[in-house]
Amino acid sequence: MKLPRSEQDLAKVIAKAIEDSVITINEYEEIMSIASQDSHIDRHEKALLKQLNALIAEKVGVLKKMP
Repeated sequence: MKLPRSEQDLAKVIAKAIEDSVITINEYEEIMSIASQDSHIDRHEKALLKQLNALIAEKVGVLKKMP
């Protein structure tokens, strides 16, 4: 099953954000914007967001404010 474009975009942005183990506030806001752009967060998007939040909680990815 092919994922919808918004889910592909969301997966790409999340992967990019965690690549260096630092997730900026801007990246997090972009991720949330993509996830909610169709006013509905489906189960695939929820799963991706859950993975991202788990990485932040486990401190694998650090949510950081950039200067």
